Amino acid sequence: MIKTAVVILNWNGRKFLEQFLPGVIANTAAPDTSVIIADNGSEDDSVEWVTVNHPDIQIIRLDSNYGYAGGYNRALQQVDAEYYILLNSDVEVEPGWADKLVTFMDLHPNVGACQPKIMSYSSRTSFEYAGAAGGYIDSLGYPFCRGRIFSTVEEDIGQYDDTREIFWASGSCMAVRGAAFEQCDGFDESFFVHMEEIDLCWRMQNAGYTVCYFPHSVVWHVGGGTLGYGSPSKIYYNFRNSLIMLAKNLPSRHLRRTIFIRQVLDGVAAIMLLFTEGRDAAASVVRAHRDFRKHRTAIRTFRSLAPGTEIFHYPHTLMNKYLIFEYYVRRRKIFSELKWI
Repeated sequence: MIKTAVVILNWNGRKFLEQFLPGVIANTAAPDTSVIIADNGSEDDSVEWVTVNHPDIQIIRLDSNYGYAGGYNRALQQVDAEYYILLNSDVEVEPGWADKLVTFMDLHPNVGACQPKIMSYSSRTSFEYAGAAGGYIDSLGYPFCRGRIFSTVEEDIGQYDDTREIFWASGSCMAVRGAAFEQCDGFDESFFVHMEEIDLCWRMQNAGYTVCYFPHSVVWHVGGGTLGYGSPSKIYYNFRNSLIMLAKNLPSRHLRRTIFIRQVLDGVAAIMLLFTEGRDAAASVVRAHRDFRKHRTAIRTFRSLAPGTEIFHYPHTLMNKYLIFEYYVRRRKIFSELKWI
């Protein structure tokens, strides 16, 4: 077993590997840390490029594109490490970034997952949309971050430089304790891409682990490298997977009411998308709800295999208010303006 494996999941990403892999290798120099490329059935020449230009890097070749969830599950089965750091291919890292995360987790054995401060690659003083300074969700399952609520992204002026417990760590760069990942059965492959890390972090908290944000490690993320932030596919997966996550993890007494409210609000969102983004974006929301119903049997099976309904609870890091109301009605646009217990 090695101490730490930095595993980069690649799919047709030669451009990003050329741009960022040399920096990851140079800034991840600890002797007990390995950088590994897990290739998700790429159809470009990215694997060949790595083989020629970085022959010492281990490559795990998967025979197809299994998405983020399935790709990492299959890759990590072939890696024996105490810690996994899951890193997108479009991320720039600073010297010592990985050691800082691992040292923090060594000192806090109850932490199952941890993320660094994630900044925007294109706007260096702004937080990055997908992660920022740590993730949360509200009681309806809408995700947001310290530093980003819906489309409002904050400048970093040191306001979130405190280490703290969060609800979810960003899949663009997250350190995961290997034992916790295995105990919680890894990612749910039905998610394919998007929000699988939130589901995993929720299950980790139900299992007794905490999830943390550690700002003294910093990375810069391009974002939207595989699916653009406004693409119909991304809209589809975000809406569908949010519903699956709620149905798996919410207490039974809250589930039906929450799903009903989401149906109403998501219907409104589809109408707004129709006028702002077009027919394909709106249809993605409708399709997400239709396909969510196809997962009902698997969701019931997951819940029935739990040792008791008492494991389904609201972590204290989950906001017990409606983010949509806080943002659009009360006009609370930044994280520090949100108030909840």
